[in-house]
Amino acid sequence: MSDQTRNLPALSKQVTELVLAGSLGHAEQAFADAADQYGDLAVVEVLSSIPPQVTALHMAGFDGGKMSLATLLVPPKAWADSLAFIAATWPDDQIEDDPERIAESLFAHVHGVVFATDDEERRNELLAAASAPDHGATMFAILFSMAPKEILEVAGEIIAKGPYLTGQTSSDNDVVPLAIALAQASEDGWDRALFELFPEFRHSADLADAEFNDDPDEEQNFLQRSTKELLYRLRKQVPSTRVVKTSRRSVGTGIFS
Repeated sequence: MSDQTRNLPALSKQVTELVLAGSLGHAEQAFADAADQYGDLAVVEVLSSIPPQVTALHMAGFDGGKMSLATLLVPPKAWADSLAFIAATWPDDQIEDDPERIAESLFAHVHGVVFATDDEERRNELLAAASAPDHGATMFAILFSMAPKEILEVAGEIIAKGPYLTGQTSSDNDVVPLAIALAQASEDGWDRALFELFPEFRHSADLADAEFNDDPDEEQNFLQRSTKELLYRLRKQVPSTRVVKTSRRSVGTGIFS
């Protein structure tokens, strides 16, 4: 048995305890030490073995401006599983008081992981895995709710150009490249996120013909879920599980119990 094989369970336990104690910097250092000693695959193995709610807590501490080994190396399935718990890391009152800030933070997280490297194959695997479960469709709908007009435009481009979609639209909104990347990585994931945001529509072609009203004081002529509503929907999708109790109550009162 190699040293790496013997030490991985201990490293997984160490990282889990550090994250639950709120010591994200020390957990990241443990990853760095393991990578130096055993290689990146050791970090990949640990990220595959620790509970997804622990991965969610760890990665929630790193947005697009804070690179981490977990961001670079998290396996697609492990990341997708962790996203089921990310809503539990939000302060209880922030969904109500500042939903846009949470959505922007979530976007920074997703964008940071998906575009951490130039590896297109990894990007497609991450997007396909993340968008496959129900919580993934809700999560992407939250991101798209920040730019609904632009998302409708992308839907129209996809219907018009199909596999020949170039990624060029009239919008420079940061959400657009992520939306196009999702559509290219997973047609099913794109459709499910789209219909989570616009629940009245069941056909992309119909949605592409919908006209977005630019007047914020007037209601849209079709149903669109708000960012706040989608955040609450994702919060309700957090699985119930038991982890070691910690003093870090700010991540959501009793959400993991």
